[in-house]
Amino acid sequence: MSAAIFSRVDDFCARFQLRLPILLGPMAGACPPSLSIAVAEAGGLGACGALLLEPEEITAWVAELRAHTKGAFQLNLWIPDPAPKRDTAHEAQLRDFLGHWGPEVPEQAADTKPPDFAAQCEALLAARPPIVSSVMGLYPPEFVQKLKAGGIRWFANVSTVAEAKAAQAAGADTVVAQGMEAGGHRGCFDATLAEAQLVGLFALLPAVVDAVSIPVVATGGIGDARGVAAALMLGASAVQIGTGFLRAPEAGIHPAWADALAVTAPEHTMLSRGFSGRAGRSIATSYVKAATAPGAPAPAPYPVQRGLTAAMRADALKTGDVQRMQAWAGQAAAIARAIPAAELTRRLWDETKALF
Repeated sequence: MSAAIFSRVDDFCARFQLRLPILLGPMAGACPPSLSIAVAEAGGLGACGALLLEPEEITAWVAELRAHTKGAFQLNLWIPDPAPKRDTAHEAQLRDFLGHWGPEVPEQAADTKPPDFAAQCEALLAARPPIVSSVMGLYPPEFVQKLKAGGIRWFANVSTVAEAKAAQAAGADTVVAQGMEAGGHRGCFDATLAEAQLVGLFALLPAVVDAVSIPVVATGGIGDARGVAAALMLGASAVQIGTGFLRAPEAGIHPAWADALAVTAPEHTMLSRGFSGRAGRSIATSYVKAATAPGAPAPAPYPVQRGLTAAMRADALKTGDVQRMQAWAGQAAAIARAIPAAELTRRLWDETKALF
């Protein structure tokens, strides 16, 4: 069996110009070029979660990475949600609630908007990365055609079997099967189902492998060689790891967040909409518990909630208060290692081979 597994892995690595089947998760706000450079230099796939980046920032990120490595990387974008329905009275309740957790929230904070998606897509095409990836849905057909014409591969993040089938039909080159254990936002196509369709990775993965004919990458709750080996046994061609890289010095996250990850048991993470309006898994901090408690005002839709919580999040980083930080964490957070990212990438694969 191990020969078949390693043949599958080798085929994937050859197809996407990797030496190791270890992919960095594209984490918006926690993917500096330094982290991807380290992973790519070790033979894995670097990643940029470009959700919050303006086109010129995407261009600069790619330029910095390419100045330091010839390794492969992916650029990732969210597929935009429909325009949020606004409720000024409810937003006022949220501002009052959040004012108890940080500075006073200005009324205009709710008006925040993400960068222009079409302009971001054009920046991706101009950058010509080897791989682009998507979350929260599928790229429109006209953009997929441009990717194909430019020789750019498309990895589609999915959280259900139905999403995986839809991604393959839309032209994805690979699907990334994301279990509910994953930290941060899961790539659910329908935001209203994100908390109802909670499928664990090791139930989702073999079902997706059986449902599609393109390679499958496993992600969510993988933090060490045991998780990598298990994912490969279940049919994955590679793994993608997010939280497991956050304690690497190149990630540059706040020390209070990094230290908290080391002592966060699986049951001490929570899924909530309290930071962005989209369901995301974080450490079960005092704020998250309060925001999800009975009687707390329901979060506003994305990106309104993200704008409303911006002042609290900024103040938490300034003061080092992890209880108010947007401390994303997958359920395997505690096994993340505080070692350089290149060393971690190599160790993950060496230890996986030793297990086999």
